[in-house]
Amino acid sequence: MIPMPANEKPHVVLGVTGGIAAYKACELLRLLQKGGADVQVIMTRNACEFINPLTFDTLSGYPCITDTFNRPERWSVEHVALAKWADLFVIAPATANIMAKMAAGLADDMLSTTVLATKAPVLIAPAMNTGMYVNPATQQNMEILKARGVHFEDPSTGYLACGDTGVGKLAPVEAIAEHCFKLLSPRRDLAGLRVLVTAGPTREMLDPVRYISNRSSGKMGYSLAEASRDRGAEVVLLSGPVAIPAPQGVRIVPFVSTQDLLEAVLSNAPACDVIIQAAAPADYRPAEVAGQKIKKQDGEPFVLTMIENPDVAATIGKQKKPGQTFVGFAAETEQVLEHAAGKLVRKNLDLIVANDVTKPGAGFDVDTNIVTLISSDSRKTLPLQSKRDVADCILDEIMKLRQA
Repeated sequence: MIPMPANEKPHVVLGVTGGIAAYKACELLRLLQKGGADVQVIMTRNACEFINPLTFDTLSGYPCITDTFNRPERWSVEHVALAKWADLFVIAPATANIMAKMAAGLADDMLSTTVLATKAPVLIAPAMNTGMYVNPATQQNMEILKARGVHFEDPSTGYLACGDTGVGKLAPVEAIAEHCFKLLSPRRDLAGLRVLVTAGPTREMLDPVRYISNRSSGKMGYSLAEASRDRGAEVVLLSGPVAIPAPQGVRIVPFVSTQDLLEAVLSNAPACDVIIQAAAPADYRPAEVAGQKIKKQDGEPFVLTMIENPDVAATIGKQKKPGQTFVGFAAETEQVLEHAAGKLVRKNLDLIVANDVTKPGAGFDVDTNIVTLISSDSRKTLPLQSKRDVADCILDEIMKLRQA
């Protein structure tokens, strides 16, 4: 728990939606109060089927709001008043339905109306059946909200009320409360720094139809850009072709090929204090790009001649200026730490993030990662965690290096 200073009393609006985990919101409310927060509760109509609003009246000391058209004791446009009152807006548990409404900008009840009107940070703690959580529609809605700056406390894996076992269990209330207080006392340790992050794959054209690429989703780089932004940095994100929404509040520079990436880095890196090369450039490209679509060869083997691409990280390392911090990644399948340590030296990196992409929960197309942070004098292996949490750990290490 990170309690607030005694002379401060932050305002938290707690949204409770209709799920069996609604009862856990009572414990969350108490933890927020113990940490020094003043809490008002908004319940959806479905949430009232699981827990009586009187419970929240009693615990919070405020009337629990369940209806957009309740007549308040003092006149105000209540959803606007609460939206302005909030220093933090947390929804726990959050159903797939409320996230879909938020992603679409719908406002058809008190909770969705108020969260749409607020300018406070928003934290969502999802809880639902595994099938609902992993459904592409839910995942897409979450990506949209993350890109808009909404924070998430990811659900746990365990035995669910429906009898299934899987992801979708509300995160521990202690973890949600901890996240709330971090958002109420945000770190701004990157304020004044300019951070360049590269993310995503490259595409090397083979002909007008086909290209050679890799499985990078860009999620790690995008998480680093978002975390840097939230900690006060001015962020430039060089992005390859990815299928995730661009984060707000950062400058996006798109690239396609490795050569495009190199040119974008050389153009933007000199003005930056921190350079994080999280993109996955291709080591090779076709020696020739066919002018027309390549046809089948009547059963004959197709021979493709490849030539080496420029080494983006090595080029940055050679041109690194005094005072700049340069971070690279090593996605490996064998001898992970040995290969990463070699890259650290060869490419003049200050820090390299090594991960074994063959491990479950690490690498491509997932929201989690398992990495080891390697510098010239230390190695730190991190446990399986969300890529956003990994991003903050990387930034912590960067700040240690800059302050050394």
